[in-house]
Amino acid sequence: MSQIQDNINRLKSSIADTPCKLVAISKTKPSSDILEAYEAGQRLFGENKVQELTSKYEELPKDIEWHMVGHLQRNKVKYMAPFVNLIHSIDSLKLLKEVNKQAEKANRTINCLLQVHIAEESTKFGFDLAEIPDLIQSDELKSFDHIQVVGLMGMATFTEDETQIKREFTSLRKLFDQLKSQSLPDNVKMSELSMGMSGDYPLALECGSTMIRVGSSIFGERNYV
Repeated sequence: MSQIQDNINRLKSSIADTPCKLVAISKTKPSSDILEAYEAGQRLFGENKVQELTSKYEELPKDIEWHMVGHLQRNKVKYMAPFVNLIHSIDSLKLLKEVNKQAEKANRTINCLLQVHIAEESTKFGFDLAEIPDLIQSDELKSFDHIQVVGLMGMATFTEDETQIKREFTSLRKLFDQLKSQSLPDNVKMSELSMGMSGDYPLALECGSTMIRVGSSIFGERNYV
C-alpha cells in the first residue's frame, strides 16, 4: 500500500464514527497521485483553480466528485459548470448569479456552499456571519432555479491558538444550526458544514463539521511551481 493510500485509510478511520465526509484536496498534485487515492476508495476531490480542475476532470475517472474549493472568478464558472459537483467558495451574490446562469446553460443544477468569513485574517474571502440570513431569504436568491445552496463553508484563522480556532468554528456551527431550524427557500437546505483542513480538522470535527478538506495530510506538502 502506498503512503497516500495509507493516509486516506487513516483519515477515513478517524471520521468513521461521524457523519463527516473527506474531500481530498489535490491542487498541484499529479493525476497519478489522485489515482492512488482513488484506488483506496476516495471519490471526493477538491481543486482551487478552474484550469487545473477541468484538465483533471478530462484525464481521470468520471465517477470522481469534483469540488471547487478556491476563490472563484465569475468568468471561469462556465468552464466547470458542466461537471462540478459542489462549489465551496460562493462569496458573493454576483457569483451565485453567474453559477445559476452557467448551470442553466449546462442544463443542470449545481450544489453550492456559502463561504462565511469567520477568521480574523483579512485575506480570507466570504460573507459576514450577519449577512447570511438576509441573503438566504432574499428574492434574488430565491429566483435562482439552477443552484442548490446545501450549506456553509468557513476557514479558521491560521494560528496555533486552538481556543480561537474553536471559537471561529463554533460561530459558524451556531449559524448553521440557526438556519436549519428555520423555514428555508426551496433552493436552500442546510445539510453540509464544510470546516477543517489538514492543520485543524480534529477541532472542526469537534465543532460539528460534516466535510473536511484535507490536502497535505494525504498527498504531502503542496508543489509550488
